[in-house]
Amino acid sequence: MNRFDRKLMDIWMRWGKKVLPFADAASDDLPLSRLLRLSLIQFSVGISLTLLVGTLNRVMIVELEVASTIVGVMLALPLLFAPFRALIGFRSDVHQSALGWRRVPYIYRGTMLQFGGLAVMPFALLVLAGELQSADWPVWFGQGSAAIAILLVGAGVHITQTVGLALATDLAREDQQANVVGLMYVSLLVGSIVAALAFGAFLADFTPGRLIQVIQACAVITIALNFVATWKQEARTPAHLMKEAPPPPPTFKQSWDMFIVQGYAMRRLIIIGFGTLAFTMSDVLLEPYGGQVLGMGVGTTTKLTAIFAGGSLVGFAMASQILSRGGDPMTMTATGALMGLPGFALVIAAAPSQAAQLFSVGVLLIGCGAGLFGHGTLTATMRHAPKGQVGMALGAWGAVQATAAGVGAALGGVLRDVGRDIILSEAWPPVTNGYIIVYALEIILLIIALAIMVPLLRRTPAKAEIAQP
Repeated sequence: MNRFDRKLMDIWMRWGKKVLPFADAASDDLPLSRLLRLSLIQFSVGISLTLLVGTLNRVMIVELEVASTIVGVMLALPLLFAPFRALIGFRSDVHQSALGWRRVPYIYRGTMLQFGGLAVMPFALLVLAGELQSADWPVWFGQGSAAIAILLVGAGVHITQTVGLALATDLAREDQQANVVGLMYVSLLVGSIVAALAFGAFLADFTPGRLIQVIQACAVITIALNFVATWKQEARTPAHLMKEAPPPPPTFKQSWDMFIVQGYAMRRLIIIGFGTLAFTMSDVLLEPYGGQVLGMGVGTTTKLTAIFAGGSLVGFAMASQILSRGGDPMTMTATGALMGLPGFALVIAAAPSQAAQLFSVGVLLIGCGAGLFGHGTLTATMRHAPKGQVGMALGAWGAVQATAAGVGAALGGVLRDVGRDIILSEAWPPVTNGYIIVYALEIILLIIALAIMVPLLRRTPAKAEIAQP
């Protein structure tokens, strides 16, 4: 190694952990290379979420002229599966397979559901776009098949994300579990950014054929990444131990009762619900808003997802630095909610001024606030998770978050359609009214979430634990 290489290595060893979010989550037993490979599961989840929430909703609403209510309901269908995330996490905690694995079988099941949904989706979109009208396919068939495809992808995302996070915490030391889970979440955001930029480049000159190629590529990439991510990650239970009769595992109700009494768990779940609803209600509307109100193209609006994810990544990096020094996660949660307020205000202000730059800044602030909010709630959940119930805790956090996001997607689409007939101002076209109503409601929901978390901000984590029965 020459002098220059030694200098670079010295700089990396001294400053790398300070600069890179969660780089200090690695250890001798769990090196950073293995952690990054495991994070590919969350990377693939980010790709799927960007495809659904970012690209497909814009294409179906603007290019395919599907009513936003139908699109919102379609994208909310994974909501039907979201409440089962806590049960999935619990089942992966106590699962005993013939191969001696707990988490890996569930990750592969989720991967195959994602692959199946992405395989069906191109044909569903062909029917929905009217490309197969010569075969006399009815309209409802295209809508129904597209809904089934989205449901399969959403169910697969819920399973792989929940169990993948639980596997990551299994492999990490107890004092590093929160940092490891944070690294997984950062990987999801990076996946969203990379996917948004790639989709924007491929779909700059939009055609239905290009969209189908993008979806097919996502299907292949998802299954390849998850296979690489799980290779030799989870140790198998020795055969002689598998033959012994294991002690009966606790029931789901027993595990849930043990979790819900820990450290104001119910209040935190309510905060997660209101805050997530506020940050996600406009997820299916940001790109259509840019297209219909501000006249932005498909490639440009797709990059909004990258801006949002980039803001979330910045928020997560800021939160990791503060929380690693002993910061209060609920204070971080409140900071994220407060940052979202001016973000939504700027998005609203972009309509009368027709300022796309103002809109982009607002999206960046919303993304940063969402990152701070997500990191704060995730860290609080991890710190109060009962021993041996990591899957349950992460599943509960994910179930509430995903349910609120699904409700937000459907509610946002319905309010956008209903509100377009309500005249709010003559300063913008009538199509803008529904969007403004949604953004104003999100500001109100953030204020409600802040009000609910006030009692937790008045207590230190230690005191809250003692006070809670």
